[in-house]
Amino acid sequence: TNFYSTPLAPGTKVEAKAYAAYVEIWREGRCVARHERCFSRQQRVLNLEHYLDALSKKPGALAGSKPLEQWRAQGRWPESFDHFWEKLQQRRGRQDGTRAMVEVLLLGRQHGYEALRQAIDQALSLGGSDVAVIRYLLEREQMEPRTRAALIEVGWLDRYERPAPNLLDYDRL
Repeated sequence: TNFYSTPLAPGTKVEAKAYAAYVEIWREGRCVARHERCFSRQQRVLNLEHYLDALSKKPGALAGSKPLEQWRAQGRWPESFDHFWEKLQQRRGRQDGTRAMVEVLLLGRQHGYEALRQAIDQALSLGGSDVAVIRYLLEREQMEPRTRAALIEVGWLDRYERPAPNLLDYDRL
């Protein structure tokens, strides 16, 4: 008797499996969504992650959205997300800043929301306020480590060394 969100298009035929503690939504033999079971009636159990693709096209809907409200109530939206969102809006404007925040949340879908929270906290402590900072912080462990270049003896360049020019004559001009 409840409404559970999925990342699928409206009208898509799915199969719901209700268990004691959770509800799973299946499509074509694949679990596409899993929610904690709600024992009340006529409730909407929404996951913000399921709406990110739609929000990337219409970012203005994020601020007052019901899924965001539910994430805040569940403690899945820490204050650092709001601080980072504010910085994005200050830097890019309201609409582009919100679009960038949706892009950041899409990175959370890929890397996990705990890793995203840590990356946002680190970016805020460093003073960063851009999606590229978050992407770098999330992906830096997967990057190939850089090898240090070998030191080259450049003693033979000493013959080109000259004294620093005296600029006192320019002050008299």
